[in-house]
Amino acid sequence: MIQTAETLEQYFAEARRQIDAALSAYLELGPDCPQLLAEAMRHSVLAPAKRLRPVLVLMACEACGGDLARAMPAACAVELVHTYSLIHDDLPAMDDDDLRRGRPTCHKVYGEAMAILAGDALLARAFEILARDIEPAQTAARCVATLAEAAGPTRLVAGQADDLQPGESDDRLKLLEAIHARKTGALLCASLELGALCAGADDARRLALAAYGRRLGMVFQITDDLLDVRGEEQALGKRVGKDADRGKLTFPGLLGVEASLQEATALTAEACEQLAPLAPAAERLKALAHYVLERDR
Repeated sequence: MIQTAETLEQYFAEARRQIDAALSAYLELGPDCPQLLAEAMRHSVLAPAKRLRPVLVLMACEACGGDLARAMPAACAVELVHTYSLIHDDLPAMDDDDLRRGRPTCHKVYGEAMAILAGDALLARAFEILARDIEPAQTAARCVATLAEAAGPTRLVAGQADDLQPGESDDRLKLLEAIHARKTGALLCASLELGALCAGADDARRLALAAYGRRLGMVFQITDDLLDVRGEEQALGKRVGKDADRGKLTFPGLLGVEASLQEATALTAEACEQLAPLAPAAERLKALAHYVLERDR
């Protein structure tokens, strides 16, 4: 079925509804969790969000012929890891942001110490969910390893470290691409891998999804940089213009706005081409790539 913008939005709306319900259930932690800690976790996780990463888990599972219910724990786990990374990235010691997902950042509401603990707790909860709720156990172990690598010292954390202190390089564009392949792209690729694992996909489909994910991650970051230049704070739910204020490496800063858009458009086409082994089951993933390219928030 050819995916239109309207049908994709309908899919997103229903997927977000199911994901939000599952996330809320996973954050019912009982009396042993201090109330303030539980509130801080829910404040950040349950804020209105695109849920791109958990939706990617479900889309990849679906494209590989899997059962979406079996992939929901992995979808929630990747969103908890993503939210933990946002809480920590927003701290004064890092990006020092005061607005996220249309709400004051976690540390602005609950203080820096509680925000750090909320992030720590979400990270641990994510792996508890994978280990306990993914079946069979062999698949659970592969999911844990996949998400841990994506979130760890050579991927997401490495990207954030280099974003804070990028060092010197003769090729600043190559350095920027390396930062975001890890900081942004690694978790997007892991989302697709988790969906494929939950579906029991073969190597050809998993490799196709990985190639798609690497390009999608770069498209997402380029458009994110463009939105920081051209977007509206109210629509985005976070401050705009902050990258230029901090002198951070960005695609528009290095390439200019028009060349950045051209690069994102070319990468979107490449991403869709990588999905040939899954066609026609990959129609939603192709539509998603264009959605990421054209998004305005």
